[in-house]
Amino acid sequence: MTLSKEEVEHIANLARLQLSPLEQARFREQLSAILDYVARLQELDTSAIPPAASAALGCPATGKSANSVLRQDEPRPGLSPQDLLSTAPQVEEEQFRVPPVFE
Repeated sequence: MTLSKEEVEHIANLARLQLSPLEQARFREQLSAILDYVARLQELDTSAIPPAASAALGCPATGKSANSVLRQDEPRPGLSPQDLLSTAPQVEEEQFRVPPVFE
């Protein structure tokens, strides 16, 4: 799918980009190649492939799960307020003191 010059200008405008004519030509070629590749992927028959909620979680259709590299989500004690406030540059009334944003 070859993009027109106007389509590339529209995409650049949406992305808030100011492109030179040379950049427009280069991006037109590159974006057209990407869209051609996506069109080729759309032609693949994936009807025999069961859906997966996530590659990391496995496939709910087959029940097979992937090995998770993440640790178990278990509650642990956190830092005490005194430990947290000891790292703050400024503390006021046992809270972080943040400089005003608007003056």
